[in-house]
Amino acid sequence: MGAGGAVAIWLAAGCSGQVDVVAPRPTGITNEQCIALIAAVPDQVAGQGQRAVTPDDALAAAWGDPAIVLRCGVQRPALLRRDSACFAVNDVGWFAEQGGRPVTGRTAVEGDVVFTTIGRSAYVELTVPGDYEPAADALVDVAEAVARETSYPNPCQ
Repeated sequence: MGAGGAVAIWLAAGCSGQVDVVAPRPTGITNEQCIALIAAVPDQVAGQGQRAVTPDDALAAAWGDPAIVLRCGVQRPALLRRDSACFAVNDVGWFAEQGGRPVTGRTAVEGDVVFTTIGRSAYVELTVPGDYEPAADALVDVAEAVARETSYPNPCQ
């Protein structure tokens, strides 16, 4: 997630158009793991088919309209703290933000949610529009690829 908490995703016109993303630029092993992750993502997430992203080398994937967008190699979320809520889904820990605020799990979440992995070798961000309820369905669908392609040094940290 970029500075200021803004989610960097824009949609091209039309359902079948490409999804424009701000491309993360990781280096070293993180870049290698992100390349492997993007190659391993499922064809469907939350029942939605995969869409093309631009730029082609964005280390990102998208599904559906409005687009569910995964970006690999993003920066550590600015709002992530040691005591932040961690939502574990199929052995992958996620930090969640909505409207520029951390999700605590104490209140219902409605609308767009930005999830970012916690404790993995690469920060992976998954933006789930509010049209897809429950948002955790998207996390379930990408968890296997995330777990397989990134290492797990510190769960939920």
